[in-house]
Amino acid sequence: MSKQSRARLVQHVAAPDGPNTFLARWGVLLASGIVVLSALAAYHNSFSVPFIFDDQGTITDNPTIRHFGSALSPPNSSTAGGRPLLNLTLALNYALNGTHVWGYHALNLFIHVLAGLTLFGIVRRTLVQPVLSRRFGADAVPLALAVAALWVLHPLQTESVTYVVQRAESLMGLFYLLTLYFFIRSTQSQSPGGWQVLAGAACLLGMASKEVMVSAPLIVLLYDRTFVAGTFREAWGKRGRFYAGLAGTWLLLGGLVAGTQGRGGSAGFGTHVTWWSYALTQFGAIVHYLRLSLWPNPLVFDYGTTLATGAADIVPYAMTVLLLVIGTAFALWRRPVIGFVGCWFFAILAPTSSVVPVATQTMAEHRMYLALAPVAVLVVLGLYSLVGRRSAVIFLALAVGLGWLSVQRNKDYRSELSIWSDTVAKRPDNARALSNMGILLAKIPNRIPEAIAAFEAALQINPDSAETHYNLGNTLRKLPGRVPDAIAEYEAAVRINPGSAEAHDNFGNALLDVPGRVPDAVAQLEAALRINPDSAETHYNLGNALRKMPGRLPDAIAQFEAALRLDPDSVEAHNNFGTALLEVPGRVPDAIAQFEAALRLDPDSVEAHINLGNVLFNVPGRLPDAIVQFETALRLDPDSVEAHYDLGVVLAGTPGRVPDAIVQLKAALRLKPDLAPAQEILGRLQNQIGLQGTSPMDSAVRPE
Repeated sequence: MSKQSRARLVQHVAAPDGPNTFLARWGVLLASGIVVLSALAAYHNSFSVPFIFDDQGTITDNPTIRHFGSALSPPNSSTAGGRPLLNLTLALNYALNGTHVWGYHALNLFIHVLAGLTLFGIVRRTLVQPVLSRRFGADAVPLALAVAALWVLHPLQTESVTYVVQRAESLMGLFYLLTLYFFIRSTQSQSPGGWQVLAGAACLLGMASKEVMVSAPLIVLLYDRTFVAGTFREAWGKRGRFYAGLAGTWLLLGGLVAGTQGRGGSAGFGTHVTWWSYALTQFGAIVHYLRLSLWPNPLVFDYGTTLATGAADIVPYAMTVLLLVIGTAFALWRRPVIGFVGCWFFAILAPTSSVVPVATQTMAEHRMYLALAPVAVLVVLGLYSLVGRRSAVIFLALAVGLGWLSVQRNKDYRSELSIWSDTVAKRPDNARALSNMGILLAKIPNRIPEAIAAFEAALQINPDSAETHYNLGNTLRKLPGRVPDAIAEYEAAVRINPGSAEAHDNFGNALLDVPGRVPDAVAQLEAALRINPDSAETHYNLGNALRKMPGRLPDAIAQFEAALRLDPDSVEAHNNFGTALLEVPGRVPDAIAQFEAALRLDPDSVEAHINLGNVLFNVPGRLPDAIVQFETALRLDPDSVEAHYDLGVVLAGTPGRVPDAIVQLKAALRLKPDLAPAQEILGRLQNQIGLQGTSPMDSAVRPE
């Protein structure tokens, strides 16, 4: 390309709103399309990934996203705490999709693509700034495409895109980039005011998305000094009011951070992790992030809460980071463009990878979401400077390879068990990963021994984890003869964390299975309610416990009523409330109403059909209705011993239905041969119809 042609192309790219930009605009559109299609290819297998880990507390168990009126007040203990815009986007998803995951992943990918396109625009317009145009301007579009594509396709980004709740990171990243992009547009426009307003609005929205946005106003000012004004004084002199407006967005961020009260005790200087130990750990974390940027293997979903302690875990990494910081400071003086890129990297990581402890995650790959952009810029421009346009082949190969790795990484997210198993395989010393894997294994009947082994391994690493003791107790309760062991685990859980309502609740339920421990069970359930008085489940459990204590039936009924006030859709509460009411003289109609309410909520509740059938049997004129209820129960569960037996008893007292009663009683005995009441009634009925000489058990097992 001649120097004149090269200069004309630079002019077209530098002034995209001017005349004769047809080819340049088509180049931009083509590059944008490549970014979009590449992202779709890399994340095509992510749309069915289930909710995992913090998704539960932030989405499935977050009542504030159920209505737009409460969406801007997220619970502090969730990932959305202090991030109202994140919570609002989740509320939008809930309004459109409920808890179907496809829509959440689609919006996550949409945000990621928009961020990639914005990064493309930033790099393209920066490369034609006077500081860089002579060296990179003619190839600004392909170089910007390379940066955006590598950033979008890098598998390090999967945690921020595929893991739904980390929309916090990508949403913040989008508004961070938009703030910078709109500022750049304002410096290239004849009417900068509108673009500056957009930059301020994007900055404000970013502050409402995640705290990492805090450095955006400073980075915009540094960009101005580096690429536009030339000095801080000149930048402030020309745009002081604009920067004052950007700084004003810190007021919103400060209010949101203060309102979270340390994010439920998980972040800030009030956690159990000291700022000093956390800061020392971050040296290794930053070096690790940089290594993953260049060689993304292995990728780990959860690094746990490990802190660096020995010199070998601190000194080499501290020296590396110190050299990078010194190099960045020197570059700011001598090579401002490189200095800007280095400052951008450290400014993005500073809120989470410096001295402010994040006690629940000492390392996390999603923190590199936006910080990967300056790394991508350095890699692309560095390779281009070394080999020129031949670097396009390298960029293409890198893009294909990174996209393929992202597809493979998304496969690890195909289920909760797969991502936690992958994490344990890569970080076998991660107690939290072992515990979470155990929870999922415990849901699979033939893998309960593996679950117990996972919990026990987690407790060897962290014996003071109340949650792991609690989950191990839940799992042991499922095994015959292990209730005493389960109780021991619950005791450990409440000793370590007396404020765990869930541990007290399940401890109480386990005690109900031990003869003579009902009073202790009631005490544990009452303790759970003192901690969480709005737990419908605990009120229900306490009602069940009080029913077993002499003279406490009125208290049990009061607990069932409280449970139903809190959760009117609880089938179990309606059912057990109904059975309790049957013990109160004159409350049969109320009991029937409760069973009918249970069946309106769940027409397939076998227990409710049986209970309603039993009470209708004793109501004059309702015998046919009782039979219908038992027959319905048997259609739903042909192997219900109780339904066969109860229907047999009812039919035995119905004129002309004795043969049918015998059929039902035989069916009950086939399922439970030692059911003595069925044997007795069957023998009596057989005698009535003249089947003398045949024992009840002989007839019970004879094929029909």
